[in-house]
Amino acid sequence: MDPYTKHHQNRKNSLFYLLLVLAAAHLLSRKLYLDGDETVRVKKVADLPLRFRSDGTFKILQVADMHYGIGKVTRCRDVLSSEFDFCSDLNTTQFLERIIRAENPDFIAFTGDNIFGSSTPDAAESLSKAFGPAMESGIPWAAVLGNHDHESSMNREELMSFMSLMDYSVSQINPSFDGLTRTTKGGVTTKIDGFGNYNIKVYGAPGSTMANSSILNLFFLDSGGRAFYQGFRTYEGIRESQLNWLQGQKQDPLNPSEDIPLSKPPALAFFHIPIPEIPQLWYKKIVGQFQEAVACPRVNSGALKTFVSMGDVKAVFMGHDHTNDFCGNLDGIWFCYGGGFGYHAYGKPGWPRRARIIMAELKKGKNSWMGVERIKTWKRLDDKKLSKIDEQILWDQRLSR
Repeated sequence: MDPYTKHHQNRKNSLFYLLLVLAAAHLLSRKLYLDGDETVRVKKVADLPLRFRSDGTFKILQVADMHYGIGKVTRCRDVLSSEFDFCSDLNTTQFLERIIRAENPDFIAFTGDNIFGSSTPDAAESLSKAFGPAMESGIPWAAVLGNHDHESSMNREELMSFMSLMDYSVSQINPSFDGLTRTTKGGVTTKIDGFGNYNIKVYGAPGSTMANSSILNLFFLDSGGRAFYQGFRTYEGIRESQLNWLQGQKQDPLNPSEDIPLSKPPALAFFHIPIPEIPQLWYKKIVGQFQEAVACPRVNSGALKTFVSMGDVKAVFMGHDHTNDFCGNLDGIWFCYGGGFGYHAYGKPGWPRRARIIMAELKKGKNSWMGVERIKTWKRLDDKKLSKIDEQILWDQRLSR
């Protein structure tokens, strides 16, 4: 072979191998994982980045405490005697399907105790069933862990890893390198407590002047499981390393103007176990029902103080105490329970399971949608009409100047 021909053949071979490497990298970036039948599947990826609709709204469905077991044979708890014989995990599935169809959210946030670990021998199978309606809808979703998810066949890291690989999930095991934490070879931080601490950014409406800007942050935090403190059984809660990470989040700055008076976008936080200050709301005006004692950590890590000092966190959404579904204000920040969603979770006979909806709305500028102007919320009950209750405004930019 003459040198000229050999040179061009080598170029062709190099191009072939380059294309092969790029194709392999593309497949790996989409995260291959195994189905229950051991066949390899490619994760169905959400359309990212998340962004507001062209009508200037962004709607979030919060699902708290599904407590999913193994499906049809897992019986319901705390329902009317007339409902018990025909009630199972499938009621939870049907409720999730109904609420997704009715509200058509842009995003679904699962705030822990997604499965009830002690009721299932196979965490992966239960997670697949619990999140099934979300995956089938094609709507982007994310989850954090509660204090019961890890009581089956996976530890907390394995659970978050598995959930991050599920169809349309944007969940993360932990934040990637941000200058405050050290990363392992796989790009996962090692100096932050828990698994499932991450920030999801929501961008402006398509075609607007803010289309390429992050204008709403969604903070997810791992509030841990059980713990012992001075001989007493309690909960871990959010820890100092997580708050340090949260304070160090680099946000896309906004250019303040008449249409965008804020220097940084507002944020919402999602986690499972309430902070220690929530019992104070018993003595304050709330929207919703306060029906059970707050189960929270004995040790106060300073989460409320951190949220206040950050200045951008406008509301926090949590679960854990199933028959509490109220919103109450502490130091200018609203703290809202989702209310018990799942039928295998404890509840109250005759008190319908429920879900919370959060709606963020943009300010209309002279020629375009601008930054977030208002955040409001309401709940939907799992009754015949999917009754809408307790609608309220959590934050209004026009009233916060």
